[in-house]
Amino acid sequence: MVFRIISLSKSRLAGLYFPESSQAVATNRLMRWVHGCRPLMAELEAAGYSRSQKWLTVRQVALIVAHLGEP
Repeated sequence: MVFRIISLSKSRLAGLYFPESSQAVATNRLMRWVHGCRPLMAELEAAGYSRSQKWLTVRQVALIVAHLGEP
């Protein structure tokens, strides 16, 4: 299956990375990975990322996938 880069909510993207986890746990785990990767966070912030946003832009999803791999 080919992963398409589209705008996604944080919880939906997290669910793709951690399908065995609850939505809350998956989101926490993904955000821990994202915030733990300094180069990724620098690029996300340059792309307008804010910790409080619920939806990720296409560019932000692309950056996450580029750094963490496809879900």
